[in-house]
Amino acid sequence: MRAKITYFITAAVLVFYFVLVGSRGVMLIRHGTLLTVTFGVAVLILPVIGVWFLWKNTQFVRRANVLAAELDAEGGLPVDDLLRTPSGRIDRDSADAAFAKRREETEDAPDDWRTWFRLAVAYQDARDTPRARKAMQRAIALHRSGSRAAAPEPSSPSGA
Repeated sequence: MRAKITYFITAAVLVFYFVLVGSRGVMLIRHGTLLTVTFGVAVLILPVIGVWFLWKNTQFVRRANVLAAELDAEGGLPVDDLLRTPSGRIDRDSADAAFAKRREETEDAPDDWRTWFRLAVAYQDARDTPRARKAMQRAIALHRSGSRAAAPEPSSPSGA
């Protein structure tokens, strides 16, 4: 719940910032000189990119949460039994061992979104966010296709 609140507060601050920057861009364009119009258009591009990025990330999170809820209803969510350091961080060796197990599962069933979801969690536990995101995108794509047909893989599950 805390993560959702943080996400919504951050999104609200970003939207406020986009509106503020956009209004400055409009003010520059209204000034009417070649230089201010050029800067105004450049300034307006930044909020457009920011809104697109925020929208895409929100869609990603929503879709990943749908998969998590479905997997939870099936009883297939990975259990968080990893060892922790005294500070509360996941022990690297424990995460690596869990990752090896999840990688093998994904290699055995590469067209099952559930194995890709669990692999994404293992990547995240191993602090490999880019690969975690790619694995989750693969899980989402497989889930959306609704079939067991193979789709082009963004990367191999071994991380190589």
